[in-house]
Amino acid sequence: MEDLVSLGRVQSPHDLRCIHRAIAIGVTENMRVSDAISSRRSIKKFTPRPVTREEMETLLAAAVTAPNHRLTQPWRFYVLGPETRHAYGLVLGGRKAKKIEDPEAARALREAVAAEHRALPAMLAVAVVGSDDPDTRDEDYAATMMAIQTLSLTAVELGLGAHIKTGAVMADPASRVAVGVKDNERIVAIVNIGEPAEIPPAKPRESAAAFTTWRP
Repeated sequence: MEDLVSLGRVQSPHDLRCIHRAIAIGVTENMRVSDAISSRRSIKKFTPRPVTREEMETLLAAAVTAPNHRLTQPWRFYVLGPETRHAYGLVLGGRKAKKIEDPEAARALREAVAAEHRALPAMLAVAVVGSDDPDTRDEDYAATMMAIQTLSLTAVELGLGAHIKTGAVMADPASRVAVGVKDNERIVAIVNIGEPAEIPPAKPRESAAAFTTWRP
């Protein structure tokens, strides 16, 4: 897939859908999870096609199969509709607008970010339930991030793409109100989901050998 994109042979969203569907067939029929892993990208541009409820439920069903110590099942998922996406976008846009001195330009940026979020095919807020025990807290956070990775790989199988976003905005009280998380929950990621309109090439990475130590 990377070669087709880099060589300019992918000319349309239809081509991209065909590529992702071919990957999906390969993963499903040949059980090659490695295909989904190697082809996963952070997708930032989506087609207008909505993500169906059935597709979202398939993604979430996969997410909750992630390993979690003592079966704490610490993840909480919030599927955000257009109004909630817009509300979250206003918060994010407002934070970005603080860096702009011109009030009109700041207002325009805030509204633009909100509009972009409203227009997303689907958006998922993923939270983790808090714990007073530090070991459990670390384990539950790790489990929730594994759930997100499982979800993103399943998206590839379905011909969809995902963009996993993290950052300080998720701890913003206004963001928490927009999403509607409970007091004992912490938002750990926002996942934008949709049919890819553009698939970026893979970024260079060092091999596993650069980070691996073999002990006797």
